[in-house]
Amino acid sequence: MSETVNYKYGFFTTLLISGVLVLGSRSAPPQEKPRTPADGHDIHVLAPHKMDGKVMGPYHHYCKPVSSDVLECLIYESTEPNALLKQVEYFVAKNVSRSNVSLENWNKFYHDHAVEIATGRVQVLDRSPEEAKKIAEAAAQTDGIIFHLWLPDVGHKELTAKEYTAK
Repeated sequence: MSETVNYKYGFFTTLLISGVLVLGSRSAPPQEKPRTPADGHDIHVLAPHKMDGKVMGPYHHYCKPVSSDVLECLIYESTEPNALLKQVEYFVAKNVSRSNVSLENWNKFYHDHAVEIATGRVQVLDRSPEEAKKIAEAAAQTDGIIFHLWLPDVGHKELTAKEYTAK
């Protein structure tokens, strides 16, 4: 009788362990990552910028449409994963920018993307030639305004995390 008890005990123990292993190995359905404002910047453009009459760059623009009239670009000096965000540029439909901004302010802060694209120095990367042409044609219908975050080329020093926290 003790052999029967040991056999039943062994059988149920094996069954229980097998059940735990099977249930434990089933992963929960993958959770969809919540979307963030940073998602979708997947139009990659390589273009120089002109500052104070000096051509600088080229800069890597990672862009996404945020409305039918505005494209937002995060701008980096390289494609390295830890590259510092240097600038943010908005491509604003000309009918919006030119009807809402005085000529004085437009001349001070904006630039015409049609002029930039006509130089031949703007490249749409990671897209077929047909898609790149459509993106460039759409961009030529916009004005750009750039917000500079770091300007080491004109005398601003980038701080390391240690330097920043020491201030």
